[in-house]
Amino acid sequence: MNRRDLMKALAAATALGAGGNSRGAVDRGLVGVSMPTMGSLRWVYDGLGMMRALNKIDFTADLQYANDSARNQVAQIQAMLDKGARMLVIGAVDGGSLTAVLAEAGKRGVKVLAYDRLIRDTPHVDCYATFDNFAVGELQARDIEARLHLASAAKPCTVELFAGDADDNNTHMFFDGSMSVLRRYLDGGQLVVGSGKAALKDVYTPHWNGLLAKGRLQGELGGVYAHRRLDAVLSPYDGISIEVLNALKFVGYGQAQPYPVVTGQDAELASVRSIRHGEQTSTVFKDTRQLVQQAARMVDDTLSGRAVAFNDVKTYQNGVKIVPAVLLKPVLVDRANLQAVLVDSGYYKPEQV
Repeated sequence: MNRRDLMKALAAATALGAGGNSRGAVDRGLVGVSMPTMGSLRWVYDGLGMMRALNKIDFTADLQYANDSARNQVAQIQAMLDKGARMLVIGAVDGGSLTAVLAEAGKRGVKVLAYDRLIRDTPHVDCYATFDNFAVGELQARDIEARLHLASAAKPCTVELFAGDADDNNTHMFFDGSMSVLRRYLDGGQLVVGSGKAALKDVYTPHWNGLLAKGRLQGELGGVYAHRRLDAVLSPYDGISIEVLNALKFVGYGQAQPYPVVTGQDAELASVRSIRHGEQTSTVFKDTRQLVQQAARMVDDTLSGRAVAFNDVKTYQNGVKIVPAVLLKPVLVDRANLQAVLVDSGYYKPEQV
């Protein structure tokens, strides 16, 4: 993550915490936007983008960041309800922790959009805007499959598996997508998990914390991989990928021997630069500009009484109900297409990468 860019975005978020509509038209009401953290540039920009998109269609946005605290998020959402929010857009810190406050939203007739993370264990969530998260895991695993030539491998390749936070429904979707590709090779012996940690319950990373992932991998590199090569790391997120790479560099990968295949997600700047330098192998790009616009359309349609054009009404069971969703398509990015996908599209400026 670029610290200077993060600090600029944080300052903007602090200054613009509540944004009025930008056209001077009649205010269509308040929409609460609750994002999980300021610790990731991606979420900072999602929040700011959501606020601006709502302002353009004459809603006032109350933007808040929960700083990875479910308790903070509940308090912030309650405050939004007390201010008279007509709808909530929530990127959940913990998808199962919002039951009580959303029951209050339901009593007040406030609609709820789950933003990129499914909200669980409540009937009071009306819609879900996200990317095809199963496909994200598939793309990561296909990259490992192709680069290690697993279909024709003459000897077993080694891999370590990492997953995100246990309380994030996306973690399970990503992992299931990956295993839909890799399971046959794990079962057939072409792919071996050196640490033995092959079940999802054994590879969670609390709060998606890259330093925790780094600490785990350091132990494995000093143990089971002290005298054997690690060929691939299934990393679900760029913040984990960068710290995994730091652990690998410390024991000589990238110098005495090539880096393993290291996957990622979110196309964060640090990882994009790492890919360009031949370190991280790939990332899955989810163009959050599209997600922001899609979520704003869903807010507009919902509050205008129009039908939302869902494209998935079967997959996302939250423990109480199936939440209808609009899924966007993710894209695998590596050195070959980085320029075209991330720079030529205007997502990053050339000097940034």
